[in-house]
Amino acid sequence: KNKHVLTKNSPDSLLTLQHAWIGLYHDEIRWNWLSGGFYQSDELKFQNWYPGEPNIPWYLPACGIMDRSGMWYDAPCEENIYPVCSNVSDEGANFFFVDAAMSWEEAQSYCRELYTDLAFPKSQFENSLIKAEIPDGVYGWIGLYLDTWKWSDGPMYGFVHWAVGKPDGETQRCGVATFDSSGVWDDWACDEMKPFICHHDSPPFTTQVVKLKLVGNATLDLNDPAVLENMKEELQLQLKQQGEAADVKLSWKKQQDGKIFHQEE
Repeated sequence: KNKHVLTKNSPDSLLTLQHAWIGLYHDEIRWNWLSGGFYQSDELKFQNWYPGEPNIPWYLPACGIMDRSGMWYDAPCEENIYPVCSNVSDEGANFFFVDAAMSWEEAQSYCRELYTDLAFPKSQFENSLIKAEIPDGVYGWIGLYLDTWKWSDGPMYGFVHWAVGKPDGETQRCGVATFDSSGVWDDWACDEMKPFICHHDSPPFTTQVVKLKLVGNATLDLNDPAVLENMKEELQLQLKQQGEAADVKLSWKKQQDGKIFHQEE
């Protein structure tokens, strides 16, 4: 079975593809707090789900809400619901209901800009403080979200680009980009044979400009390309012998007149 890797020299392009694997896959089902990590520490074991909740299919993005009773429910993260923000300090946490409906991601950004974060109760006492802020008949976003889909190099957090109605399959646990539909994501069975896209992160680098003064044969044309190349190779060798990093790259910087060197008068 042939595998097809897209490179810059490939005769194919993204424009001719329909689907290609990207580094998106479905992991185990875990509800996660924004500011507290997974339920691993004693103070984050507290839960207060309404009976039968959460009940959104595991393969769909979902976020947590609370009502005046203090019970938790799951809801699609894109719904417009009122945020409950928190201010956290050494003395404890204070909670604030925001009378402006927005999506969960918008609520998170709003709370992080003006407060500490979306509210997350670590105990029955804090849960009671949060529910007291929520008016009757409405729900409030809390900092709880269903963490199921991940990138191969870490959590999927922030930007999402699912096609309408996707993901939608219980056995489709890997993600593809659909290039005939603006690159939106779809979920497919992981054993499907499809082209795939790789990426490479270039290592960070710094640029340093050094002024060089040469003393020697005045008849030598220092702007001759062959002379410049020989000098650069010699300097590169000297740096290597002095223990400088092997990946140091040298280049000449041209002046406004196009020349590298100018003879001093």
